Amino acid sequence: MTTAMMKAMVFEGPGQPLRACERPMPVPEGPDLLLEVCACGVCRTDLHFADGEVYARYPVIPGHEIVGRVIAMGEQATGFTLGDRVGVPWLGRSCGTSPYCCSGRENLCDDPVYTGATRDGGYASHVIADSRFCLSIPDVYGDVEAAPLLCAGLIGYRALVTAGEAKVLGLYGFGGAAHIVAQVAIWQGRSVHAFTRPGDIAAQAFARSLGCVEAIDSDQLPAALLDAAIIFAPAGPLVPLALKAVRKGGRVVCAGIHMSEIPAFPYADLWEERSIVSIANLTRSDGREFLALAPQVPVHAHVSRVALGDAGEALQALRDGRFQGAAVLVP
Repeated sequence: MTTAMMKAMVFEGPGQPLRACERPMPVPEGPDLLLEVCACGVCRTDLHFADGEVYARYPVIPGHEIVGRVIAMGEQATGFTLGDRVGVPWLGRSCGTSPYCCSGRENLCDDPVYTGATRDGGYASHVIADSRFCLSIPDVYGDVEAAPLLCAGLIGYRALVTAGEAKVLGLYGFGGAAHIVAQVAIWQGRSVHAFTRPGDIAAQAFARSLGCVEAIDSDQLPAALLDAAIIFAPAGPLVPLALKAVRKGGRVVCAGIHMSEIPAFPYADLWEERSIVSIANLTRSDGREFLALAPQVPVHAHVSRVALGDAGEALQALRDGRFQGAAVLVP
């Protein structure tokens, strides 16, 4: 009997390039689904795996913004049927028993499974995913456009909620997450200011085209003080810059999974009840809430399609800041 095979792009270890390979097709067990991958977003977190800045179980197939079709089911899989289109986000599973899980904070689970990090992800033709942590994709979105919603959208949404009722909002790092969050925030009636890499005129023009009232270099101060700022770029020096840009009582939200060292700054910049908080992972409730909200805005992810075999080139382009919006792999 011939063994069915799947295609994949694999990180063998930190500092090593993606490698194309074929593997035996996995078999779903228990609550798992076997999905044929339709699209998978390319996320900055994948660069952190490439550089060894974030823990992963190597060798690993990265990718945690997955849209796929159910082609087989484990005996305990629930919520979906064969042929259904589902989304697979970063949180692949939580233990369900930790104090965090039992208090509605499964994003802080003590024993989690992360898609594309501690469990193989979507840089592949097929993937296994826990049915209990998969999400239904709104019909209004195609496969490619839906993929970035599953991390850039979800993490951005959690960061936006954490920013509170800020009427004047700053977004530092205008990439996959920020361009989605900007649309939601503007729809909510907020004034959105975009901060990009110094001299990135294209990104600034992109931000203004989405309705941002201001788009400037990240080392500049905005025309008006911010009520809150969300930092998506993994650059620690942005924290003290953002603190200087927020008014009294303002909040700086660090939304990345990794950030370079934050330099020292004077206490006066934090004083007057300014605060710094971080975002960690997501919950299934975040996913359901955001995917219900996105069609109302409506959110339109700006995507560049990339063939699965060109995933390495896509990661380099992401590192260089050459994508406007998000990149999505198509097997």
